[in-house]
Amino acid sequence: MEPTKEGGFGAMEQWNGNYGPGILNAVFCMDRAIELADLSGISCVAIKNTNHWMRGGTYGWQAAEAGYIGICFTNTIANLPPWGGLDPRLGNNPLVIAVPRKGGHVVLDMAISQYAVGKLQQYKSNHEELPLPGGYDSKGNLSTDAAAILQSKRLLPVGFWKGSGLSLVLDLWATVLSGGNSTAKITESGAESGVSQVFICIKPNSDAQTTALIEEIIAYTKTSAPEPGGGSISYPGENTIKTRVKNLNEGVLVDERIWEEVRGL
Repeated sequence: MEPTKEGGFGAMEQWNGNYGPGILNAVFCMDRAIELADLSGISCVAIKNTNHWMRGGTYGWQAAEAGYIGICFTNTIANLPPWGGLDPRLGNNPLVIAVPRKGGHVVLDMAISQYAVGKLQQYKSNHEELPLPGGYDSKGNLSTDAAAILQSKRLLPVGFWKGSGLSLVLDLWATVLSGGNSTAKITESGAESGVSQVFICIKPNSDAQTTALIEEIIAYTKTSAPEPGGGSISYPGENTIKTRVKNLNEGVLVDERIWEEVRGL
């Protein structure tokens, strides 16, 4: 099922994903946002009734590879308690912001929780403690035990109340701009399907001055003294680039247990 256009004006468009594959719908929307930004300098494509887009950073890289600043976000099923609450009422709504750069694109891909659910599951599977508290255990204590946090379903939002507020406004934006389902409606359905997403593109100047400004910001950030014990400073997306190079040279690391399950399908 392909997405269908339902409305819009100028460089703003609304689409219906018709419950098609989330990855295909997201690639389509970012491509469309790039096309509109090429004409207008800035664009916004919102889509309703779509599905999980898997790794959200993919669409930030997509925009950056085309030479555009990209901003995209999605709402989700309720899986994050609002600050001051115990029950999940917010989506762990991923936010992606990408800036094209010749020396390696800057791509922020973040969940609203301190650790994404997938990262918590990875620590749980490896029987490793989190470096910093990532949520609460069943007794209400901050914990570095990924298994305990997943069991309690009380993930810690980034910035505490600030992350809670950010999750709420991202849900508001995604729902209002797309005319689609909110986190509340998605949660009522009992499955994370029919989500709402937004894709924004901005066409930046590509002159030498802009390039120099980007390099100045990154270089200045890296002048901070690293933490004792091997601390390092990297810009968002830098480690992704390093991992990609390593995987191309050495192969992709996989969890053997999960790989054997996949092979058995």
